[in-house]
Amino acid sequence: MCFFDQHRFACGDWKWGHFRQHCNREYRTGETCGMKLIMQTVPVSQKCKLCDKIDTKQRRRSAEEDRISRWKREGGKFRASIDRSYDMIKSLDREIYDLRNERTRKRLIV
Repeated sequence: MCFFDQHRFACGDWKWGHFRQHCNREYRTGETCGMKLIMQTVPVSQKCKLCDKIDTKQRRRSAEEDRISRWKREGGKFRASIDRSYDMIKSLDREIYDLRNERTRKRLIV
């Protein structure tokens, strides 16, 4: 039961911070026992890396949708580009889904 800082992000996720104090169960000199307790919680005003990646991919997906709607308004001469953008949207949807699953998995581990 060694003590660590905890960093809590604006999105609600958290990560372990720096080691702060040993407990009395120290098995070897200089090593931790493996059980982590929170010494203090440090609020962080940013989102975590996973949420940043999700937001970035959602912005790219929105931009692709805007491009498709613009090309459709201009006429049917951009069919190959429209198809390529639909493939990009499918790919981004899959990546967003995977990142959300990873975020959920990390929250359930604790």
